[in-house]
Amino acid sequence: MPAAADERARTRGDRGRGASSARPGAAGRRTRTREPQLTRTRSRAAGVVAATTGFLGVSSTRRAAVLAVVVCALALTVAVPLRNFVAQRQQLSDLTHEQQQIAAEVDRLDEQRARLSDPSQVEADARSRLGYVKPGEVPYIVELPVPPPSPEELAAGQPWFERLWTTVSEGSPAQL
Repeated sequence: MPAAADERARTRGDRGRGASSARPGAAGRRTRTREPQLTRTRSRAAGVVAATTGFLGVSSTRRAAVLAVVVCALALTVAVPLRNFVAQRQQLSDLTHEQQQIAAEVDRLDEQRARLSDPSQVEADARSRLGYVKPGEVPYIVELPVPPPSPEELAAGQPWFERLWTTVSEGSPAQL
């Protein structure tokens, strides 16, 4: 039983002053000293300090500041690779579009090469664009008559003083 009393005294903060170390003659009584009260007051004060300091003895403001620094560090750590990733995706998209355009041009040029490899097509192009004729053929060139230009067309290509002279010589003051 004295061991249990010592254990209780230690848990209350008596620090070993249980029934065995009490005054003579008070053998079964518990004595109350000032030290347990001080210990309780200290523990209450420690609870208040723990409530204001929070987790691991750090105040909530400091925790928020540390959290903000950690978040900023993570953001900066992720921002540069993310920017590079987005830039490379854009560059890949541009190159894919350019490759599609080049492939379409290659297809067009392949068709033109296939068309020009046919001798009859080459002959037709030479006759129409270059005016070639076979030996013994008589070429005829038909020129269509060009209609005379309208007064508005003439006026558009003439300087102002020629337009003025034309209107004065014709005698129509409405065209001024």
